Amino acid sequence: MENMQAVNSFDSAPVDFHNDPELAKFIHRFSQSEDDVARYQDGYRKLRSWAYGSLDLYKHELLHVLYPVFIHSFMDMVAKGHLQEVGYSESNFDKTLFKAFREDHELMHSCDLQKLEGVLSQSHLESKVNIKICQYSYDLLLQYLHKTQSTAMLGVINEHINFQANQLNQKEIHWGLLEDSLEERLEKAGGLLSDSEKTEEENEEGDVDETKKRSIEGGKQGSSTKKSTEVEQSILEDLRNRVQLSSVALPSVSFYTFLNTYNGLNCSSISHDGSLVAGGFSDLSLKVWDMAKLGQQGGSCNEQVLGPNGGKRSYTLFQGHSAPVYSTTFSPLGDFILSSSVDTTIRLWSTKLNANLVCYKGHNYPFSPVTRIWSMDRIQPLRIMAGHLSDVDCVQWHANCNYIATGSSDKTVRLWDVQSGECVRIFIGHRSMILSLAISPDGRYMASGDEDGMIRTWDLSSGRCITPLMGHTSCVWTLGFSCEGSLLASGSADCTIKLWDVTRSTKVPRNEEKSGANPNRLRSLKTLATKSTSVYSLQFSRRNLLFAAGVLSKNM
Repeated sequence: MENMQAVNSFDSAPVDFHNDPELAKFIHRFSQSEDDVARYQDGYRKLRSWAYGSLDLYKHELLHVLYPVFIHSFMDMVAKGHLQEVGYSESNFDKTLFKAFREDHELMHSCDLQKLEGVLSQSHLESKVNIKICQYSYDLLLQYLHKTQSTAMLGVINEHINFQANQLNQKEIHWGLLEDSLEERLEKAGGLLSDSEKTEEENEEGDVDETKKRSIEGGKQGSSTKKSTEVEQSILEDLRNRVQLSSVALPSVSFYTFLNTYNGLNCSSISHDGSLVAGGFSDLSLKVWDMAKLGQQGGSCNEQVLGPNGGKRSYTLFQGHSAPVYSTTFSPLGDFILSSSVDTTIRLWSTKLNANLVCYKGHNYPFSPVTRIWSMDRIQPLRIMAGHLSDVDCVQWHANCNYIATGSSDKTVRLWDVQSGECVRIFIGHRSMILSLAISPDGRYMASGDEDGMIRTWDLSSGRCITPLMGHTSCVWTLGFSCEGSLLASGSADCTIKLWDVTRSTKVPRNEEKSGANPNRLRSLKTLATKSTSVYSLQFSRRNLLFAAGVLSKNM
């Protein structure tokens, strides 16, 4: 196995940590000591325990040291003839270094580990490994090795690892919005009117109608042009009728409740205009309800089939996955829907044709610490983001599509550069797995919700937590910013939706934080309680109407 790759590699110049005179003196002091196999096993075990017990802010960097140390400790023992101790003797199975700690690295490096079992010479693994680490993390590691006199581990690190400088959360973030968006063009043209200007606009309806007629006539030159014009007109209408929300002007809420799902509903999503509601189920199916048709039938959002022997349904059934469906999301116009499943595939469906268009493959496991990005016109992923220490549980695109945020069971949120695949920010502060993310429309702020009910708001530029928002008593499944970014809505397994004043949350005076009043109560504007329905998903429409969906508890 040649040129084993490091967990993190990059092009920046390495920091000359190895010219440390203290380090050289310390290694020389033990250079003539016996090659005791127990020193490798005991040294790696202690280093592993120390790395996992380190501060959250530096743990992700220190854990990256473990894999190359594990590999080169194994190779040193092989080179010195200790074959039984590294794992080639079944009688010594439980005490071997390789067998004892292989599981730690199996998920991320299974192929390398399989090759490593056949390596019997140190010459097979000659190149040094580059690891990105900040100066303070390096100092912590060196201090630990000195204090514990872990000579075997120190020798492996000095001989086989190059540490390179990492300026934690220092890379510049280009959070500006995309140019020439429809909304931007309307603002430049004065198309977005305030409430006081809407009355004047109504008096000019004749002119507007004439403009629409000309647009439609021009669209007759081709069906695609006509459709584009209709879509733009629809969006324009939504933007002109957008309600400006604030702490004194809260949104209207439309809530969809799933009934009789028999614990089979895993996820739900709502189209941007609220006309379609989708659910992913444990019976391998994706089901989509058309709210307009459902209203005409006078029915309810019910999972059951209407009529005997699989007769007429109140929903459109999409089948194709071979395992439970755990995530669904609509395209901005609602004409497509994506679903992901435990079968490790992602499927693209057409809500117009009611058919599966593409099956995207690339994941090796249903749950993984690795994030993959696809383009709709290619079935193989274009980018792979690796860095989380545990499963990725939620993802969220940045408003300008240059970045993607991922929340993980390792209690961190990472922001990735889509072009380079590099992690540019790490957000640390949660004490449980992160289940939901939302990024503000202006691209400056992010909100994250965890399993304990804690919500944190972040400044993407600095990577710092602005404020924690406490109030939920159970998992926060979903988050959403209003269109102008002034309000944040959160939905939880505690059967409530909470509305938060984000503008106040980002501008809390220090003297107010030190006062006796609870600052979180000042930011929480309203709590909307359901009878007994966990909130699975929510989002604001272009008109700032809040849509939400959830499943009725079986205890009702």
